[in-house]
Amino acid sequence: MKKMLISGNEALAEGAVRAGCRCYFGYPITPQSEIAAYLSRRLEEVRGVFLQAESEVAAINMVYGAAAAGVRAMTSSSGPGISLKAEGLSYLAGAQLPALVVNVMRGGPGLGNIAPSQSDYFQATKGGGHGDYHLIVLAPSSAQEMADFPLLAFALADKYRNPVMILADAILAQMMEGVSFKKIPIPKIEPKPWTVTGAKDRSANIIRSLFLKEGVLEHHNQILQKKYQNIKEKEVKYQIFGESNPEILLVAYGSMFRVCMWVMDKLKKMEKSCALLRPITLWPFPYKIINKLAENVKFVFVLEMSQGQMVEDVRLGVEGKCPVHFYGRMGGGVPDPEEVLNKIRQLLT
Repeated sequence: MKKMLISGNEALAEGAVRAGCRCYFGYPITPQSEIAAYLSRRLEEVRGVFLQAESEVAAINMVYGAAAAGVRAMTSSSGPGISLKAEGLSYLAGAQLPALVVNVMRGGPGLGNIAPSQSDYFQATKGGGHGDYHLIVLAPSSAQEMADFPLLAFALADKYRNPVMILADAILAQMMEGVSFKKIPIPKIEPKPWTVTGAKDRSANIIRSLFLKEGVLEHHNQILQKKYQNIKEKEVKYQIFGESNPEILLVAYGSMFRVCMWVMDKLKKMEKSCALLRPITLWPFPYKIINKLAENVKFVFVLEMSQGQMVEDVRLGVEGKCPVHFYGRMGGGVPDPEEVLNKIRQLLT
């Protein structure tokens, strides 16, 4: 299988087309604009629809419309744009519409800068919009996974009738790596009898998130929560590297996972037993495996490009069974591998 040298953004865009995406609606913002630029050419080749909307608010509502018609649709943005899409994300979840949303994180808060960051973790996993809802959140760690994850994302979105977010960062989006695109047929999308595609010879389908009659909205929320519980039981994804009985557990996702792979190798040469847990789904989060691993380690060390957001979920998983230490950089600061290794050395002395 031949490899293509391609950026993470372009890999994700091509992966989305191969996953059956036929509608894209978005608005430019660095560092994800290459996704839109690529799809503006590529979707025309597969008779799809590309539309640069007048705003992020318009884009997410266009996704709502396409998803309601049964089409695999997506949008992409960065932190400030995702904030503007938050109302639409809640509407998608409330109406149980499958769609793909991509966030390529940049430094914040506010307009911040265009440097890499992981400071949108709370925004992605703790809601981001109003109401008791969840997005399924996937965290790639390479250009290859940027290419592969759209297929998984759309499959999960359709399976659970729920929006899915791919949460990447500017490092993964802008770097170029060798990527293999498997020669697979366009995925067969199962019929969606709930769509609004015309009601000839059948009763009308109504897609909405507004329920004004007393008790109806509460019942709808109960249905959603049952679905979320099902997702938490069946769709937790993670990887573990290193020793099977470690004294140190590293936890990181995205590009910081790659930093920790280097750190783990150095610790091994120092004859320190170490394992690295990489969450692939940030929601649902792998609490159970973290809880199990915490029983026998001296401490857990969490690395993020933020002030410490995922570390809160790690602590919930650990349940006080061992110390949890954190190191992070903010506002586009990228931790140097030697810097991280030195922080762990200090904890070992």
